[in-house]
Amino acid sequence: MNRYPRNLSGHGPNPPDAAWPGGAKLAISLVLNHEEGGENCILHGDAASEAFLSDIAGATMWPGERHWNMESIYDYGARAGFWRLHDIFTARGLPVTIFGVATALARSPEQMAAMTAAGWEIASHGLKWVEHRGMEEAEERRQIAEAIRLHTEVVGAPPRGWYTGRCSANTVRLVAETGAFDWISDTYDDDLPHWLEVGARDQLVLPYTLEANDMRFATAPGYITGEQFFQYLKDAFDTLWDEGDRGRPKMMSIGLHSRLIGRPGKAAGLIRFLDYALQTGGAWFATRGEIAAHWAAHHPHVRRERPSQMDRETFVGRFGGIFEHSPWIADRAFDLELGPAHDSAVGLHNALCRIFRSAGDAERLGVLNAHPDLAGKLAAARRLTADSTAEQASAGLDALTDAERAEFQRLNADYVARHGFPFIIAVRDNTKAQILEAFRARVAQDRDTEFATACRQVERIALLRLKALL
Repeated sequence: MNRYPRNLSGHGPNPPDAAWPGGAKLAISLVLNHEEGGENCILHGDAASEAFLSDIAGATMWPGERHWNMESIYDYGARAGFWRLHDIFTARGLPVTIFGVATALARSPEQMAAMTAAGWEIASHGLKWVEHRGMEEAEERRQIAEAIRLHTEVVGAPPRGWYTGRCSANTVRLVAETGAFDWISDTYDDDLPHWLEVGARDQLVLPYTLEANDMRFATAPGYITGEQFFQYLKDAFDTLWDEGDRGRPKMMSIGLHSRLIGRPGKAAGLIRFLDYALQTGGAWFATRGEIAAHWAAHHPHVRRERPSQMDRETFVGRFGGIFEHSPWIADRAFDLELGPAHDSAVGLHNALCRIFRSAGDAERLGVLNAHPDLAGKLAAARRLTADSTAEQASAGLDALTDAERAEFQRLNADYVARHGFPFIIAVRDNTKAQILEAFRARVAQDRDTEFATACRQVERIALLRLKALL
């Protein structure tokens, strides 16, 4: 099976109403990453020093050596930046989710005690703040298990949320397979939570952010001043607030690091944004655990049969009649690169239409000729497919007057004699009068034009049938 695993459709054009508490126009998740003491360092048994997310421009890893400047920048986050941010958040009574590296939490008992006293949610940020890229699956699974164990030992309770950050292609699956987490945040793919099916596990995903994130102070292009950070957060807030005001509330994540935003000049931008958001109102500040609990209660996952996951026999059996009496279209479509994007009516319609459009004129003519005449002999003899019967009945073609029936029969005969295939129209889109009007007009068209028109109508009928089915 040629299957594409990435989901490029998501919630689609009509996302669910988040229905945030109190009618909030957006939910805001403040995330403070606690990584200091868990980064690459030969003191931690690593092969080299850290080089990621610091104020050292162009930093590189130092194999086998301690990088004193890098260590001291990370130390600043734990020693000074954390406490500045703690004061900022507690003074405003704002909930915070900690992404806590287990080994960093173990080396920061006072900070962890302050997090707990403030009622902050402490989620797992992995065992160490290191790259998981290229990590053997067995080793990554071991580190996930050890992160849970150490986190539980240090914090006093197991983590209910997870974010690795420097993850591998296996991370989300491996974390979900533990069955231990209410939510996982190792994606950046949406403005709303969504569900991921991992085997028998229905895993809730709360997407995170790398742009409404102070890490941009340490990357290029990025923020230079606290004012730039404030302006970006304000613009994101205003856009999401407006969408929520128009009935489509979303979620806004804000990623923070004590060694970055904890610096005075950068913190000023965060303070300005928090005060702006609080003054404007309409936002629900919540931990990620609270957001996850709300979403699970209001939008529980419902499993359904997905076309991209069917075997060939099931796929053709289910969709072989979408194009009238032409199961070969579904059979060939099964061999396309199907994926989650094709599990909707619109997505599957596109796949089936690709086969129909790429077929030769003779095969497409066969599809046209497989369609019955409107109000013709097959209808009178009750020999239409169930779909065709329902479609013709929807426009009242099963209850014609004698005069109407006679006109349909005359038009059918004239049309087939002129074009070589029956008149086809998506009857669910039209009234009986509109169908007759189109019939009278199209019977006189040249064959090439009418062939193209009939093919478009066949595709339209297929879409309507898929929407009714899916």
